[in-house]
Amino acid sequence: MPILRRTFGKLAVAASATAGLAGPASAQAKPITIGFGMALTGGLAPNGKSALLAMQIWEQETNAKGGLLGRPVKLVYYDDASNPSNIPGLYTKLLDVDKVDIVVSGYATNMIAPAMPIVMQHDRTFFSLFGLAVNSEFHYKRYFSMVPSGGPRPKESFAEGFFAVAMEQTPKPKTLAITGADAEFPRNALDGVRAVAKRAGLKIVYDKTYPPGTPDYTPIVRAVAATNPDIFFAASYPPDSVGLIRASSEIGFKPKMFGGGMVGLQATALKTQLGPLLNGIVVYDFWLPWAGFATDDGRALLKTYQAKAAAAGVDLLGYYIPPFAYALMQVVEQAVKATGGTNDEKLAEYARKNAFKTVVGDIRFNDQGEWAQAQVMAVQFQGITGNGVDQFRDPKTEVILWPDKYRTGKIIYPYAPTKN
Repeated sequence: MPILRRTFGKLAVAASATAGLAGPASAQAKPITIGFGMALTGGLAPNGKSALLAMQIWEQETNAKGGLLGRPVKLVYYDDASNPSNIPGLYTKLLDVDKVDIVVSGYATNMIAPAMPIVMQHDRTFFSLFGLAVNSEFHYKRYFSMVPSGGPRPKESFAEGFFAVAMEQTPKPKTLAITGADAEFPRNALDGVRAVAKRAGLKIVYDKTYPPGTPDYTPIVRAVAATNPDIFFAASYPPDSVGLIRASSEIGFKPKMFGGGMVGLQATALKTQLGPLLNGIVVYDFWLPWAGFATDDGRALLKTYQAKAAAAGVDLLGYYIPPFAYALMQVVEQAVKATGGTNDEKLAEYARKNAFKTVVGDIRFNDQGEWAQAQVMAVQFQGITGNGVDQFRDPKTEVILWPDKYRTGKIIYPYAPTKN
């Protein structure tokens, strides 16, 4: 298994500057090492690389202030290549060879789930990034998840907004088609969709998965379209999302509502790639600078991130994952400071019992390590013209539909896709 450490292009250059930022006292101490895998290549890399830059910003800022407990902090990471089969060996190396002080996850449910058995065998506290309901299968008491799809039913919280908006429409939709890859994240997401759809009284007319890495989505979309659903929900990772949208445009698939759990549409690179094809699509999102819950600290982080993004070759806007990647490191920082070290038992006990102040707001974890309160939005892309990036800085292009208290505009319904 090829494992790459701090060696991917311009981000590696940025990382190399970190050592010079530590204060004189901390520079002589043994670093506190924080280990993880991250998707730096493969289909998840656009989000993985932007997450890493945010974590590096935290590393640089922390060392500039003298580190943690008088010691510098050091990120130790490897490219997981967006491949779950790489994960067990990677985390075994981090824990048994590198002997990192703290272990966190990289990006994505599909990468977190295969790390869980390794972390559990070592009795380590595990702070994860954007894993949907991973602990619903493991029930591990030292697991803490940085993702807003929390609450007592995290699988359902991910889909709740999409269906809340759908059932507000007149006439109410009656039929639903769902699809996703046969992988950890889509399976969890679609479990939640089925539960929410049942409560809403929707009839599911299509419910099938497709193999990860499917090269052509046209047959899938044709099969879905043949059932003539009122609404369509896809639980897809970035390559799938693009494939499903392009195939739907090509065959003219026009349900009354289209989207749902399409990962990737929150990334600037895919927004600019798809351009007007996004118009009318309703998907989840977690953080936007114009959302009513966005903090000044969060917006300040984005300014720092965006100043570095172009040179690092990552997502130029960074609305999606960077605030949460930085917040994950803030949770680690506060737990280490509060407990006076990196003892896993003490870190887990503290995280279970205390609130954390982060750039994405104050958060608490429930008994499954999820956010105690979910905070997922349903948004719709509107008025997108061309493929320029600056239009996506405008709140009018990504309208918040739900929750009601954060609503910034009205839905365009039924779905009326725009040809690119």
